[in-house]
Amino acid sequence: MLVTDLLQQLRDLSRADKLRIMQFMISELAKEEGVTPLENDVNFSSVTLYNSHEAAHQLALLLESNQEAS
Repeated sequence: MLVTDLLQQLRDLSRADKLRIMQFMISELAKEEGVTPLENDVNFSSVTLYNSHEAAHQLALLLESNQEAS
């Protein structure tokens, strides 16, 4: 099969099938590169001190002890 024939067949696919083809191709490329693909529905949250009252309290204690020491 020629690439031009394949491209035409890909154009004729439904949107959902095009997305499946893209997922397949990305997965294949990742395997070839030795990259572990991300898992679906995994929450990659970052650790933050935003709205962390305990962290604020610990920081205040540290600053207070630092001021007393100097």
